[in-house]
Amino acid sequence: MMISFLPLMFFSLGIYNTLEKHYIQERKAELQRQANITAGHIVVTGYLKDSTIEQKRLFHSDIQQTSKEIGARIIVVDSKGIVKNDSNKVDIGKTILQKEVLAALQGSDVAYKQPGSNIIHAVASIKDDKTQEIIGAIIISASIEDIYVSLKSVQKQLYILVVLTTLVVGLFSFYVSGVLIRPLKELVQVMKKVTEGHLDQQIQVKGKDEIAELSLAFNHMSERLLEVDNSRQEFVANVSHELKTPLSSIKVLSESLLLQENVPEEMYKEFLSDITSEVDRETEIINDLLALVKLDRKDMALSFESTYLNEMIQSILKRLHPLAQQRNIDLIYDSRRDVYAKVDAMKLTLAISNLIENGIKYNEENGTVTVILDADHQNAFITVQDTGIGIPVEEQKKIFERFYRVDKTRDRMTGGTGLGLSITHRTILLHQGSIKLISEEGEGATFIIRIPLHQNS
Repeated sequence: MMISFLPLMFFSLGIYNTLEKHYIQERKAELQRQANITAGHIVVTGYLKDSTIEQKRLFHSDIQQTSKEIGARIIVVDSKGIVKNDSNKVDIGKTILQKEVLAALQGSDVAYKQPGSNIIHAVASIKDDKTQEIIGAIIISASIEDIYVSLKSVQKQLYILVVLTTLVVGLFSFYVSGVLIRPLKELVQVMKKVTEGHLDQQIQVKGKDEIAELSLAFNHMSERLLEVDNSRQEFVANVSHELKTPLSSIKVLSESLLLQENVPEEMYKEFLSDITSEVDRETEIINDLLALVKLDRKDMALSFESTYLNEMIQSILKRLHPLAQQRNIDLIYDSRRDVYAKVDAMKLTLAISNLIENGIKYNEENGTVTVILDADHQNAFITVQDTGIGIPVEEQKKIFERFYRVDKTRDRMTGGTGLGLSITHRTILLHQGSIKLISEEGEGATFIIRIPLHQNS
């Protein structure tokens, strides 16, 4: 209310002052014009020159008549400042030495408002037509009380207008604040609950305005936070489970050896071999976890260097060839051009190895894994295709999540940790690239990697 009231008050005061100046200026101009007309009349009639008693009487009568017509006091002085006529008959014979009168006797006309009063004085010089000699001056004084009466009426109307406008603005502001502020308050309350850990909070979206868009964006953010929190909880549970499984197997195997007497040497060797395998599996999980932690660090620095990708992929295929032979899987390499790119060779090798190794592990007997290398003037493209079990469409959004497995039973058999694709995905993102999956259940999977040939510094 006060915010709208004060500007309106200043605005009304501004209007009042502007009107006051305008009306006073107009009255000054009017009186100055009347003073000049009367001065000209005096010159024509010759009242200030040698005149008869009859002329003086007529002069006096004319001044009285003009004074009544314009509602102002008229004083006529000669060149020495002596009052020759006064419509009020008060100062006749007196000498007026005011600076405005003296200025008029020097030839300068002036109109002014008397300080501390509501009277305007207009002073004009009286010049002889023939000699151009200043023979006197005329002073017209008029009250401007009528102006202030009118201004009082205007001021009263302005005050009423200010009060009414303030009330209307206040009511409108109250209504608008209710419409706008209430949703914002609700948003703040929900935000507070989210910061306290209640990530399932949602805001009811109403309308299609900016607040509705803000509420919708907040709901998306809240859903994403809930997904991240669920993912974190699931990750912790999965880590605990994955680390516990080999330990449980080791414990069962070792207790079996301890609780049995006269255990054959062959059984010792078999159980110790199984324990070694579980230790290796535990080590593999821990190494993959450490790799992911390093890749997740914001200050993670990659060692970019120009790398001949053709040779790098050939080395990966050569290393994985024995694994493919065990399952009668053919590895096919299609190099469509020589490709050099600035990459972190060690990390990218691990990422591509994970894809090819998965293509071998989850393939059908006597299947194939095809690796295609191509490039344009900006990016290198590495495609890994397999003829394996494929990935259901509804599962494809989750395959890059940590410890996520499409077929958990099969993954245990193949010895995967469930972290390979997460490492690959994170590595590709750190290279400012992308990875795309095309697959249908039972028809194999195709991963397409895009890597920029040149990295931004």
